[in-house]
Amino acid sequence: MKRLALMMVMLLMVGAGVVNGQEKFESDVIKTGAGELKITFIGHGTLMFTFGGKVIHVDPVGQYADYGKLPKADLILITHEHRDHLDLKAVERLRKPNTQVVLTQAAAVQTPGGLVMANGEVKTVAGLTIEAVPAYNLVHQRDSGEPFHPKGQGNGYVITFGDQRVYVAGDTENTPEMKALKSIDIAFLPMNLPYTMTPEMVADAARAFKPKVLYPYHFGKTDAARLVALLQGAPEIEVRIRKME
Repeated sequence: MKRLALMMVMLLMVGAGVVNGQEKFESDVIKTGAGELKITFIGHGTLMFTFGGKVIHVDPVGQYADYGKLPKADLILITHEHRDHLDLKAVERLRKPNTQVVLTQAAAVQTPGGLVMANGEVKTVAGLTIEAVPAYNLVHQRDSGEPFHPKGQGNGYVITFGDQRVYVAGDTENTPEMKALKSIDIAFLPMNLPYTMTPEMVADAARAFKPKVLYPYHFGKTDAARLVALLQGAPEIEVRIRKME
């Protein structure tokens, strides 16, 4: 009987996994002045926000989620054209007739019908204020001497949800533009070596613009605990570690 009961529990768990495509993903709920913001941590540089009845996907990639089981998008944000951030099949699976796609010029070459935002532009899209922040390398480069992410090609995005400003940095280092940001409530900063930042670079940026909550993301095999240690002397910054390798 015990064995039968255990088998039934296992079957129910498997069933739940099939029904609920989001079960394996961690999520946080943030209170804003205009309702709750739900953040779903899908993996690597891929996120999903739910706010005010709208679903916003960031850099959707089919390697990290079955997009047939996730809600379709009202808005898709694409930070740059690299294949671990731009997956054409995932974008098409998420698109509805009225889905808006915000992306860079290089990404627009592959993805027709999107709204291109250049570094520094601010637009209202799907009822949300979106700011495009430059995303590029200062130090890390290919053997050819070219930066992994040249200046002017990639975006980070600051999205305003009610009274909360959320910064998703994309692939970048601790640039002057990042460090000059103001009033950031939540920040996602990449820490995937050698392509983006070291923990020391992330800590340097965080100390400069002081997000209230900092999520390292896109961090690969980099030890996220190192960032926690580096920011122990900055109690105004809460570091939250989620499954975002």
